[in-house]
Amino acid sequence: MTERVVVTGIGLVTPVGEDKKSTWDSLLKGKSGIDYISLFDAEGFESRIAAEVDGFDGAALLGRKEARRLDRFSQFACVAALEALEDAGIDMANEDADKVGVLIGSGVGGIMTITDQHKVLLNRGPKRVSPFLVPMMLGDLASGQVSMLIGAKGPNFSTVSACATGTDSIGEALEMIRRGRADVVIAGGTEAAVCEIGVAGFNACMALSTRNDAPQAASRPFDSGRDGFVLGEGCGVVVLESVKHAEARGAEVLAELAGYGASSDAHHVTQPHPDGEGAARAMKWAIDDAGLKPEDVDYVNAHGTSTPLNDKFETISLKRTYGDHAYNLKISSTKSMTGHLLGAAGGIEAAFSVLTVNEGVIPPTINIDDPDPECDLDYVPNKAEKQEVNVAMSNSLGFGGHNSSIIFKSFK
Repeated sequence: MTERVVVTGIGLVTPVGEDKKSTWDSLLKGKSGIDYISLFDAEGFESRIAAEVDGFDGAALLGRKEARRLDRFSQFACVAALEALEDAGIDMANEDADKVGVLIGSGVGGIMTITDQHKVLLNRGPKRVSPFLVPMMLGDLASGQVSMLIGAKGPNFSTVSACATGTDSIGEALEMIRRGRADVVIAGGTEAAVCEIGVAGFNACMALSTRNDAPQAASRPFDSGRDGFVLGEGCGVVVLESVKHAEARGAEVLAELAGYGASSDAHHVTQPHPDGEGAARAMKWAIDDAGLKPEDVDYVNAHGTSTPLNDKFETISLKRTYGDHAYNLKISSTKSMTGHLLGAAGGIEAAFSVLTVNEGVIPPTINIDDPDPECDLDYVPNKAEKQEVNVAMSNSLGFGGHNSSIIFKSFK
């Protein structure tokens, strides 16, 4: 019999809060974390807005010496992982370290370090480049640093699937525990790409909103006035355990991770498939993997980036997957508040889905003022709704045609 897997802890560092509680409270209030960029001088950039983790101080949280050797994306991961372990009530001194894994992915890794050290190379020469450049920039180092920080000696690696990274990390962690390779896995995604080259690059491919005059209204998924996503940063991780392990230590279970599906559009490097076929396959496979039917799903945390193509085609894929039941679903895009955290998006949105199941409150999609007629489902506009949610799906769709879906359900 396949081992069941449950969520027992959550760690969050997001643009709307630096921990689980503050983030969730902000989401339910419909609070936006988007403002003018402060991490660099964005004068002259087409987009001058982002969803930053305001006031984050890695040195205060991790120690000055340690923080200096970690890119910001790794700092986020370490802080979120420590919160998640505390939330789960796990003391590593009582664990078999060989059976504790870490799977924390990042879409672009230490791009801030690369940006800074490239300036050093050009301005001061090759001998002044930091010896920490390589270990700070590598995408797997967030997972590696968390492993070293907590002493986890089980499987430790990083998935990279663009904006589906965090969801794939959690999905692969599910399979790892099912196989019996680990009892506990800290899984999710982390990202810190609000820097000159990050913003300029996404602007160059016309992906970002340029609604610079109204930052908090810029991310508006499923609204007819949407013009692109808003770049965000942060980290979201969950603690996954086998049911046997969680019950043996008397853990409080937040939800069960029941299903995972992943597919490829095999269509275009940045544009989703126009008939939603690839995303629909990932959703269907996740539902099948969970042993459920489409009508069993109550809520979907949509990828919902606020780009013209994504929101339209994701709506099509939801209709392909759920048929008439699509109109009964509650759907929201929390990116309307957090912005798009790239590889970390699936991590924080998985946590939001778990909290939705656990708390019975659905976060809203803010900034829906003029609904797009082609996006005609129930996106929980502008205000959170109280509703029992027994089954929740979280979707992530990434550049390269990556589609990933995971399903959480109430634990019985």
